[in-house]
Amino acid sequence: MKLCLLALSGLSLWFSCTLHGQTFERPATRQTPAVDTTRSGFQSQEGSTKFTAFPMQRPEDSEESNSDNLLRVGLAETDITPPIGFPIAGYYHERLAEGTIDPLKAKAIVFRGQEEGALVICDLIGITTDLSREVRRLASEKTGIAACNIVVAATHSHTAPDYVKELYLYLGEEPQAAGRAEYIEQLIHGVVDAITQAHERARPMALAAGSTLQATNVSFNRRFVMRDGSVLTWQSHSNPDVVKAAGPIDPEIGILAMRDPESGELQGIINNFSLHLDTVSGMRWSADFPFFIERKLRQQNNPQLLSLFATGCCGDINHSDPTRKERNKVDFIGNALAETISAQIPHLRAIDTPQFIMKSQVVELPLQKTTREQVARSVEILKLVQGGSKVHFLDHVRAYKELMLDHLLHYDPFVETADYISWGLSRSLAGVGDTLPVDVSVMAIGHDTAIVCLPGEVFVDLGLAIKQASPYRTTILVELSNTDETIYIPHRAAYAGGSYEVTNSTLQPGGGELLVEAAVELLRQSAAESAD
Repeated sequence: MKLCLLALSGLSLWFSCTLHGQTFERPATRQTPAVDTTRSGFQSQEGSTKFTAFPMQRPEDSEESNSDNLLRVGLAETDITPPIGFPIAGYYHERLAEGTIDPLKAKAIVFRGQEEGALVICDLIGITTDLSREVRRLASEKTGIAACNIVVAATHSHTAPDYVKELYLYLGEEPQAAGRAEYIEQLIHGVVDAITQAHERARPMALAAGSTLQATNVSFNRRFVMRDGSVLTWQSHSNPDVVKAAGPIDPEIGILAMRDPESGELQGIINNFSLHLDTVSGMRWSADFPFFIERKLRQQNNPQLLSLFATGCCGDINHSDPTRKERNKVDFIGNALAETISAQIPHLRAIDTPQFIMKSQVVELPLQKTTREQVARSVEILKLVQGGSKVHFLDHVRAYKELMLDHLLHYDPFVETADYISWGLSRSLAGVGDTLPVDVSVMAIGHDTAIVCLPGEVFVDLGLAIKQASPYRTTILVELSNTDETIYIPHRAAYAGGSYEVTNSTLQPGGGELLVEAAVELLRQSAAESAD
């Protein structure tokens, strides 16, 4: 296999993508002002608000308004709602679904130019490597799109299926409870069908992109520096030991809109915001606040519009305002974001270059270590939990992670992992060794817009660093893409503070910074190629 290497601060990054024995080779700026992201918005170094609105140009406004000047784009969605009785994800105890609030979807967009690429966003809590590899393999066979040019991402809904163990059993052809294997087949083929249908429907579209700031504050950093120097998650300002938030938020909403070039009717819109999807709770299926974003956008635009919500870097961001006891409700959040998006649509900048460039790298992220003694102790804790005993929450989280690490690190694990955990099991990555292979992908659309896809639950500071360094006017960041076995991806400083997200990461410190380096280098390469 031919391999190309790129040296970045001592790290070698693969330029090739290998899936199921097939290798897909990748063919071998402008300066932006420094930005300080705060709760009040983006500010320049001088502190003045930095925001520019661009009028959206319709195709008929240009003398060159023909299909040759438009990128071919396809959109499609499929239903991936599980049956009643299937396990619900999101927490450390089993919950079985009792009904449906709103359906779960897989929503795909396919770009067809000199290169082809696909992004499918699923109403799931995460995308395991097993799921992404199976979907990419099948979708590539059906469409001809290179597997490494297909990205499978999750919104991170906590009222979505806990499919991981059932997928693990299905791929291993092991016995499953009634109906479980059937849903796994529905899930895999539902996601694949969204991609293939989008590929078939691709046609010239008028594109426009830009960003705005949340008009109503619905996102908050959930980590807090305490008076004793520690960092705790999920605190309130009513706690006298809270000093301040441990990090910023990202108030930017990135937007990529697609219109019919003849009628001007809005067909689809990617909207991107950094906020955890855990605003519903309960025992019924729900896509969380993105459902309300789409419903409002359809009311205000085309009733058939497809809204693809792309979850930004929000590993340490949630919807709980630390200054209030009441939490914003799911419909309030979705409608507030939709109103802000709708107000910005007329001011988006038209993408007048029918160019699509996609680049990807596989980055090897160092895993934490675990010992036989740590795994044995973790088994004891999980047995206590299974028996109904109470244990400290972080002890439970740490024990679960230790068994995941045992499963990933060791070809012959210390214990039979599947006896104790559900999510975290992987046919693809079992015994992978000291490092976890993850994808970083960049989709560049025209000269001014890029979509960056990252694995895991990424801390907001890391996403802001990528945006700051990006040579593109609009940079959309999509986390939970192709791999979620990292769990959380904190920045280095967060490891010193500790707390829930750090405890619940399988990576050694520095993994997040490796992703930033890879993403920025791919953005720079794409921009240079686009300029040529």
